[in-house]
Amino acid sequence: MSRVCQLTGKRPISGNNVSHSNRKTRRRFLPNLQKKRFYIPELDKWVTLKISSKALRNINKLGIYAYLKRLEGKGVDTGVKLS
Repeated sequence: MSRVCQLTGKRPISGNNVSHSNRKTRRRFLPNLQKKRFYIPELDKWVTLKISSKALRNINKLGIYAYLKRLEGKGVDTGVKLS
């Protein structure tokens, strides 16, 4: 399974490990992903999403349905049918 947030699209990025002697070796920075189950009362169904902690904070702030509607308006494919 890929390490990509279903809602924000965050994915791993690459950078350098820098040692004390200033040698640089390549490394990956992985997003903080959580597998979370949400209940959407407007649709009366449960959905399981693999989301970043930033998306989880937005869901806590706006609510799952409002956040998914906002993403749908922007044209983001979330994998959740809202109609």
